[in-house]
Amino acid sequence: MRVEVYPGKEAVVDFDPSLTFECVDDCTWCCHHGVLLYEQDFLELADRESLAASTASFQGRDFVRRETKPDDHPHTGEDGMACVFLGADGRCQLHAEYDWKPTRCSVFPLEVTVEDGDIHVGIRGEAHDHCDGLDVSERRVVDHLEAFLPELLWELDDPTTKIEL
Repeated sequence: MRVEVYPGKEAVVDFDPSLTFECVDDCTWCCHHGVLLYEQDFLELADRESLAASTASFQGRDFVRRETKPDDHPHTGEDGMACVFLGADGRCQLHAEYDWKPTRCSVFPLEVTVEDGDIHVGIRGEAHDHCDGLDVSERRVVDHLEAFLPELLWELDDPTTKIEL
């Protein structure tokens, strides 16, 4: 199913159009991963926070750094790590303080791939097992794709989002 996300910018939707999503309190599963920063995200983060303290480079790409959280931190992955910006209250400090988040964070739990020049949007496979926000509200993903897929993705040579640190 092709959906116009922005005027003249279409995506091929590879998920059930009745799927709903809304972030739920205390989930934070998406914050347990390294977050790829596209160049514009990197520059916008630099306007807000110290890049030396908050980013890491791996194989020529920039990521928001993951860090080991204190033992009493309630929101970590199985390895005790999470995004450097994830607070003990389960909130993203970037989003709370600046009302901004990197593109990859906006995309979660969706996955963007490119096939034959078309942007395809699906659900990350592991999200079905870990993301508590799927199918818990009336907010249909297909009706709100612009909230998940920033226009920046159409400007990138390769907007593929499933790249792990």
